[in-house]
Amino acid sequence: MFWYKNLIQKSTSSLIKHNRTDSRSFLSTWLTPSSYSTSAAAAAVEQEGRYIGLEATRKEDKPRVVVLGTGWAGCRLMKGIDTKVYDVVCVSPRNHMVFTPLLASTCVGTLEFRSVAEPIGRIQPAISREPGSYFFLANCTNIDPHKHEVHCETVTDGAASALEPWKFKISYDKLVIALGAEPLTFGIQGVLEHAVFLREVYHAQEIRRKLLLNLMLSDVPGVSEEEKERLLHCVVVGGGPTGVEFSGELSDFIMRDVRQRYAHVKNYIHVTLIEANEILSSFDDRLRRYASKQLTKSGVRLVRGIVKDVKPNKLILSDGSEVPYGLLVWSTGVGPAPLVKAAGFPKSPGGRIGVDEWLKVPSVQDVFAIGDCCGFLESTGKPVLPALAQVAERQGKYLANLLNQIGPEGGRANGAKDMEFGVPFVYKHLGSMATIGRYKALVDLRENKSGKGVSLAGFTSWFIWRSAYLTRVISWRNRFYVAINWLTTLIFGCWIMLSMGSSRESNLKEHGEGLFAATINIHYD
Repeated sequence: MFWYKNLIQKSTSSLIKHNRTDSRSFLSTWLTPSSYSTSAAAAAVEQEGRYIGLEATRKEDKPRVVVLGTGWAGCRLMKGIDTKVYDVVCVSPRNHMVFTPLLASTCVGTLEFRSVAEPIGRIQPAISREPGSYFFLANCTNIDPHKHEVHCETVTDGAASALEPWKFKISYDKLVIALGAEPLTFGIQGVLEHAVFLREVYHAQEIRRKLLLNLMLSDVPGVSEEEKERLLHCVVVGGGPTGVEFSGELSDFIMRDVRQRYAHVKNYIHVTLIEANEILSSFDDRLRRYASKQLTKSGVRLVRGIVKDVKPNKLILSDGSEVPYGLLVWSTGVGPAPLVKAAGFPKSPGGRIGVDEWLKVPSVQDVFAIGDCCGFLESTGKPVLPALAQVAERQGKYLANLLNQIGPEGGRANGAKDMEFGVPFVYKHLGSMATIGRYKALVDLRENKSGKGVSLAGFTSWFIWRSAYLTRVISWRNRFYVAINWLTTLIFGCWIMLSMGSSRESNLKEHGEGLFAATINIHYD
């Protein structure tokens, strides 16, 4: 693809700008059609003794902060970092941040996909403007803390392109690991193949595509009653905030739009929420009971059980019962990403990267970890914080201030070895919120599960929920989008339209997760 080749050309030319040798002839050879593959080009560069990537900064350069990841923690850090002190280099397979609290609303057309995605260049403009700051669409494959290097591999568009993944290195003065987490499957067979998660924009796109496709297929003459019920059975596994909010959005969609626009099959579609224990276990008991009552009233069937196996058209519970489905959404929590597991750093309980009170990895120099990928070491005496957006955002803000503080004197590699970092990170829980559909929500302002505090439920909570998240959306542009989307949905209903494009499997094979997610800003709603 022409645009992607231009992206690689721009990024790669900047990667080797510090080298003494002229690289123009090499880049021209690599990026023009020829029999010279990228791996062969890389081998040629290595033979010439040239450094493929960003070399260590020189005295006349600003110190370099490398950020791995574009989630809540990484983006909040990049937003707060002082680019007069540091050059910022971000490496991620995703070129935008996802406002996850509103992601469930995009699945049924309440919001457009672009309303919940913020480009990295808008969060930290220096990445697009400053000569020493970059964003690289790539995955980090290895971290070498002794050489102060990260090894990366570009995200390509798979079979649709002749480009092979391009491997390169980046030297850092300070490294911030903000890789987030990946969905937990607990080793259950069939989850990865047949279920859809709800953590990225392309997940929401796939859920919407599959939901609307099943609605249309069920109306085709000759489809049996049993097959209609299966196609229109939406199963959500996991009773946390994400699973409950999606179930609420889906039930609203069914009652408000499906019953009007798909009257022939309106009696077949229903939602089942499966949870091993109590739904919304971190909320107040009274709020949990209220949520269960309202979800049941909205037509959501609550099932307590443990999934044992997932088949193409049904899942099997531990008691042997079978649950047929047309759409399966999996939301059972998160665990460490593969690179986090493989990294040779000390681990906190739960397998996350262990950090001290200042969010620093104590076993090495100049490496910090924030967000869902890190947890306090047992030696700190602090509990591992929950994998929440407000935790990640608070850590990103704290670390940005800390790096800005030490930057003038200790910003260089090994420059902060003997420095005092000052006040350690302290997290204070501000409360939890969740919408349950039908203009109702839960607001729990307790600091912890056993603590005391205000807890609200109903329409007032729903208004607070919407107001709070509208103000938390990163840019004024997206706030405007969200407000307009909510208003148009209230007046005209959801915009439900199906594009008969590729399925999730072929999209991921042909485009790769990073590029497929990166194209959402031009995807219609």
